[in-house]
Amino acid sequence: MKDTVKKGDPSTNIIRIVAIITGLSLLGDSMLYIALPIYWEEIGLDSIWQVGILLSINRFIRLPFSPIVGWIYTRISLKTGLAIAIILGAIATLGYGVCKGFVAWLILRGIWGIAWSFFRIGGLSSVAHFAQNGHRGEALGLYNGIYRLGSLFGMLMGGFFVPFLGVEIVSIIFGCLSLIGLPILIHSFNTNQYKVESGEAVEKSKKFPVPSKVQKRIVIIVSGFLTAMLIQGVFTSTLSNVIERVHGQPINLLGLIISVTLLSGMIQAARYVWEPFVARKVGLWSDGPNGRIPMYVISLLMVGLTFGFISIDLPVGLWIMITLLFMLGATAITTLSDAIALDVAKSSNVVAFLTVYSVAQDIGAALGPLIGFMIMEQKLGFAYLYWGGTVIFFMLSVAWILLYTRKKSSLLCSSENRERA
Repeated sequence: MKDTVKKGDPSTNIIRIVAIITGLSLLGDSMLYIALPIYWEEIGLDSIWQVGILLSINRFIRLPFSPIVGWIYTRISLKTGLAIAIILGAIATLGYGVCKGFVAWLILRGIWGIAWSFFRIGGLSSVAHFAQNGHRGEALGLYNGIYRLGSLFGMLMGGFFVPFLGVEIVSIIFGCLSLIGLPILIHSFNTNQYKVESGEAVEKSKKFPVPSKVQKRIVIIVSGFLTAMLIQGVFTSTLSNVIERVHGQPINLLGLIISVTLLSGMIQAARYVWEPFVARKVGLWSDGPNGRIPMYVISLLMVGLTFGFISIDLPVGLWIMITLLFMLGATAITTLSDAIALDVAKSSNVVAFLTVYSVAQDIGAALGPLIGFMIMEQKLGFAYLYWGGTVIFFMLSVAWILLYTRKKSSLLCSSENRERA
């Protein structure tokens, strides 16, 4: 069996540190998704529609700024870029505690969007650079799992403390916690020299059997866009509506009467609980001799089979099981998609490709809610939306199968030609 990444390895420790400082900065952002829909008047908003804009504007801000951030990363060190991310994230989070009104918060959310661009590109680049050869998938799973714990704790701690302390106090506490990332970063990164502009040749293996560099880049970008649109966009934004549509309000679960929002929150929080373990294990398996593509295809088929059934009126227990299976598949897809993107990036300009890949995901995640709610307004909209998503997942799996088998055939022919020669 293949050895796993050693905990004491310096490269792995760097990836772990980057994930921790990212998770610390996510505390404030994640808290807002729990607190703002309820305590919006406390921060000086005039209407509930302003909450929706504030929770989504950071994604739209990233669309024009991610290429700029990628360009900046080619001229500064990774350490400097992450330091900028921490400072901007802390400014935004502390600002939540001292500023009131829609305009002020709109600016703060924009600052956070820029900070996340630095975190996202810097984090993926750190995995691309520091992960040991043959362990990139496991390292990425470790990185994703750790930093997403920040979202989990932000939601849980925010939901618990905001009713007692208020949004302002909790935001200031979270902002101070995010600043802890600066001394951690300074202590852990002993050099400012590493920049992320240069690509390194991917180790020659059978882990990425696709026909050509151009094709594999296009396919992974399109896959990143569509999966982000359906998972981060459609599913996350419409789950509460689906629950209310198919199960009503309130819901009887094992004799307990719970609200739609509580059930939706519990289901989505479950992913953050298992993420550190499942994501790393998926990444480890994908580092094995069979590579990432077969696992990616299986994951696409798994989410495709379950996605459509989320819109059907099934017994609550069965419906929850199907939804959790979908989310397990979504965890695998996210990890494998990022790992494949890193494989591609290592054979070219790392930061340039990761910037395009991140922008594609941001566009998909931003368009998902818009497309989702437009379709849901139509007759049988829920069915069209979710079963249409099933078709998209199946189409992606077919595309990856065709690319995989075509490359296998190409490798076989090349081997036969060499033997004849």
